[in-house]
Amino acid sequence: MTTVLYITANPNDASMSYSKAVGDTFIKAYQQSNPEHEVITVDLYASYIPYIDSEVFAGWGKLQSGSDFTALTASEQKKVQRLDALCSQFIEADKYVIASPLWNLSIPPILKAYFDAVAVAGKTFKHTEQGAVGLLAGKKALHIQASGGVYSHGPGADKEMGHRYVKTILTFFGVEDLRGLFVEGHDQMPDRKEDIKTEAEQQAQDLAKTF
Repeated sequence: MTTVLYITANPNDASMSYSKAVGDTFIKAYQQSNPEHEVITVDLYASYIPYIDSEVFAGWGKLQSGSDFTALTASEQKKVQRLDALCSQFIEADKYVIASPLWNLSIPPILKAYFDAVAVAGKTFKHTEQGAVGLLAGKKALHIQASGGVYSHGPGADKEMGHRYVKTILTFFGVEDLRGLFVEGHDQMPDRKEDIKTEAEQQAQDLAKTF
């Protein structure tokens, strides 16, 4: 069965978040076109996403030195086990739909923490003499990004580091089939905010038919 991970990175619900609203529209249309596919929602703000900290490094170090998992402290076990589960879930999925806002020209910190959780050498990429090679070839992704200004093109494009990062890290994992859907300009052009949202939702519905 084809599995889709729907990853959202906004603390607000769809009534307040343009990225979630368009993402939800896409998922609904996708499920109508692909009722046999499984969609798993990963709401990062409602999930436990451990940061890579000193306890995680200590736990990994113990395991790498040959220690049993029970040798880790309770906190180390909790964090290491959760990171492993997140990575396994990411690897097992066939498609990714990521809905996130552009905050301060980049992605929300929780989304960076999530990518840190799934960026594991030997699982999502590997090191070779020729450099790093992604291990997730054949998968596909859609990144839905909302921003108050216009950054996907024009004079603001060189400042945009949100979609650019998502594209870079997924390509690093070997995911070459990546599309971007931008919901942008609703603060820059407040008189068009509803039109911008409606147009993006229509794009999402159209994309869902071929994704």
